Amino acid sequence: MLSLRGAHIRLRALEHEDLEFLYKLENNPEVWEISGTTAPYSKHVLKQYLDNAHRDIYDVKQLRLCICTKDEEAIGLIDLFDFDPKNHRAGIGIIIMDEEYRNKGVGAEAITLLCNYAFSVLELRQIYANVTEDNKGSIHLFTKLGFEEVGVKKDWIFSGGNYKNEILFQKLSR
Repeated sequence: MLSLRGAHIRLRALEHEDLEFLYKLENNPEVWEISGTTAPYSKHVLKQYLDNAHRDIYDVKQLRLCICTKDEEAIGLIDLFDFDPKNHRAGIGIIIMDEEYRNKGVGAEAITLLCNYAFSVLELRQIYANVTEDNKGSIHLFTKLGFEEVGVKKDWIFSGGNYKNEILFQKLSR
């Protein structure tokens, strides 16, 4: 089982015990814009997802990890998605569920751990992130971690009756 430890958090594979956490997070309409979700998920569907969460990144093209505190409290999720081993790239996405853990270095530590894993173990050349232009916290976070703004997708996200631009950030391995 994959386990990545930092100074304050740990990234680990999803477990069946994460069903309630996943149910709460995936059914929170406040994060649907980030995830692209348009309807609630049932516990049955999420249980089926957890039944298959162990599948290899080379097979399903995604790696989703749970962000946990030192006392093993699940506080968020971080993903590599659109994994493309031929071109040595993947997207990265992160969500910290409770605001009490935001702006405390948790996101930076989780992204750093996953990027280090992706660059060293998966031998990726680049990781990219998509961030809406009004998400100032994520823009600051990815910029601080060495991601460069490489483009803007105009009117990319339709949310709340309006179109939003999405910024494409990219980080290349050293």
